[in-house]
Amino acid sequence: MFTGIVEATGRIAALQNKGGDLAVTIYTDTLDFSDVKLGDSIATNGVCLTVVSLQQNTFSADVSKETLELTGFAHYKMGQKVNLEKALTPSSRLGGHLVSGHIDGIAKIVAVEQNARATDYWLSAPSQLLKYIPYKGSVCIDGISLTVNAAPDEETNNRFKLTIVPHTAEQTTIADFEVGTSVNLEVDQLARYLERLILAPKTEHNAPKSAPDNVSLDLLAQAGFIK
Repeated sequence: MFTGIVEATGRIAALQNKGGDLAVTIYTDTLDFSDVKLGDSIATNGVCLTVVSLQQNTFSADVSKETLELTGFAHYKMGQKVNLEKALTPSSRLGGHLVSGHIDGIAKIVAVEQNARATDYWLSAPSQLLKYIPYKGSVCIDGISLTVNAAPDEETNNRFKLTIVPHTAEQTTIADFEVGTSVNLEVDQLARYLERLILAPKTEHNAPKSAPDNVSLDLLAQAGFIK
């Protein structure tokens, strides 16, 4: 589990095709590896990767076929800059939002506009993901927790807007974003769970229990649940 608060950036030092999936090595001289061990997770451009090899300034991980199909890793090149975040610990500050590192799809930068000292980025996303992107909700873009400042709807031509302050651009890969850039998108997992709860077929095990006969609107009002 992650927060979407980028700790460091790195660069892809090696890519090796492994018969349909990929082995990747990331170099960074700004991420502290002192508390990282084999099997730990590091979010790399928002993708949860398991450390399979660890050196002084590098770690290696395997990227599955499914991950290649859903993320930008299929198109990454040697030397590409990536955002890095180690997994949460019980004492970590939750500065962003809860991020799983499981990418939902690819979004694309379609417009870039200056907004005082900040920059507005307009993005398009797969149509099936638009319903999970509400105004002032959270999304994770290439591992960065960001707030939606305009939701996708008819008025925005199904695009959504992110406003990036200078500090965020300086500490992440956002400074390299331009029209046409593809990015990894993870929507808020709470929205996905809520949808599942609402749409799941009712069964004997998950059907809500009926209220007792003595529960009425008057009783609920007296108890302060409704006005």
